[in-house]
Amino acid sequence: MSEEIAKEQALTLWRQMLMIRRTEEQLAKSYAGGMIPGACHTYVGEEAVATGVCAHLRHEDAVFSTHRGHGHALAKGVPPREVIAELFGRVTGCSRGRGGSMHLFSPEVGMMGTSGIVGPCILQATGAGYSFKLLGKDNVGVAFFGDGAMNNGAFHEGLNLAAIWDLPVIFVCEDNMYATEVPFAYATKNQDVAARARTYGMPGYSLDGNDVLAVSQAASEAIQRARSGGGPSLLHCKTYRTRPHAEGMRDAGYRTPQEVESWKQRDPIVTLKAKLLAQNLAEEGDFEEIESDIKAMVDEAAEFAKNSPYPDPATATEHIFSV
Repeated sequence: MSEEIAKEQALTLWRQMLMIRRTEEQLAKSYAGGMIPGACHTYVGEEAVATGVCAHLRHEDAVFSTHRGHGHALAKGVPPREVIAELFGRVTGCSRGRGGSMHLFSPEVGMMGTSGIVGPCILQATGAGYSFKLLGKDNVGVAFFGDGAMNNGAFHEGLNLAAIWDLPVIFVCEDNMYATEVPFAYATKNQDVAARARTYGMPGYSLDGNDVLAVSQAASEAIQRARSGGGPSLLHCKTYRTRPHAEGMRDAGYRTPQEVESWKQRDPIVTLKAKLLAQNLAEEGDFEEIESDIKAMVDEAAEFAKNSPYPDPATATEHIFSV
């Protein structure tokens, strides 16, 4: 790989992470300003995982996500204006204002839904992989889930089925150390998630989830293997959310300020920038230009969402399945 290609790819990853971060910061401000009804779980601090994985996906690949799914939606290709408008409850949102933060849905780009229920994305991604295999397609199903889903029955069922049928599925555990406020270390005796993959006979990666280059490399290998018929993989990405579990919730009492600060020093956006500058693969001007572009994009998206209409009450019964 030439240095120029490496620079271009690294800056693309940095841009994607920054776009997620600035969109989430805008959403946090909007929540504080009373613009967002319902919950708002931000992805601040974890951007490297969604960015590194989704960089190797096509629109035809299916992603299933969690309550903390804004970053996955953005990385999969949902525009910031559609994400923000959805959280504002506006008709221009990706779910037409009907879903909000925890129900982002955009099949046009393969974002097949987020959910506040713990674990179903694992089974849904397995089902997508099964469908792709039956149809003879080389697409993959991807499940993003937190450490809180590791002891859910869906984890065993999904990984076991994907393994015995060699399904093209990528299981991505975003281990941010806490299931709401319950430490993973308390809830699980064996915290070596990658080792669990081996019990199902599939490759397991233990990754620094704040290193987007490491996540990207592992995801590339796993996705290529899945596309070529090599079966599923499990990526265990150790990361950290630096904001509360959800906006408006406490951020103390279960973790210390020192712990939060130590993880802020490992910020994936800051560390990648420092690495590229140190290796002379980018200049300060490259980052300034991206910063300016992202700010303009997010500002426009927020204004677009604020000025968009709410859904017409007369359409409340549309898009509802009945028998």
